[in-house]
Amino acid sequence: MRIGELARRTSVSERSLRYYEKQGLMTAERTPGGHRDYPESAVDRVIRIQELFAAGLCSEKIAQLLPCMRDTDGGPSRRANSQLVSDLTTERKRINRMIDDLLRSRDVLDEVIATASETGEPPSP
Repeated sequence: MRIGELARRTSVSERSLRYYEKQGLMTAERTPGGHRDYPESAVDRVIRIQELFAAGLCSEKIAQLLPCMRDTDGGPSRRANSQLVSDLTTERKRINRMIDDLLRSRDVLDEVIATASETGEPPSP
């Protein structure tokens, strides 16, 4: 499939897809006219890349991780090693710290809202 079709099916911009290719996160064959031609599996790959970016991983870490994952189910492959597991555990701890910070910030906002509101009760979730 061409880059425009992949962008449409994944809701990812063509610019981002070119960036993924430049970073070694995915590859495309080239047509005789020089256009990118992606396999059907590229849809799952792009979705996986988006999930990993959303989890806060940088493109360098994603490039290390992708060969160790199955695109269709995200399960570990035999290529995963102890260093990668350690790195990902560190990333998970970082994300957990961010979640804790956000929860504390939400609690403070709830207190301010409750104090400032007429009912004096925190907002509903």
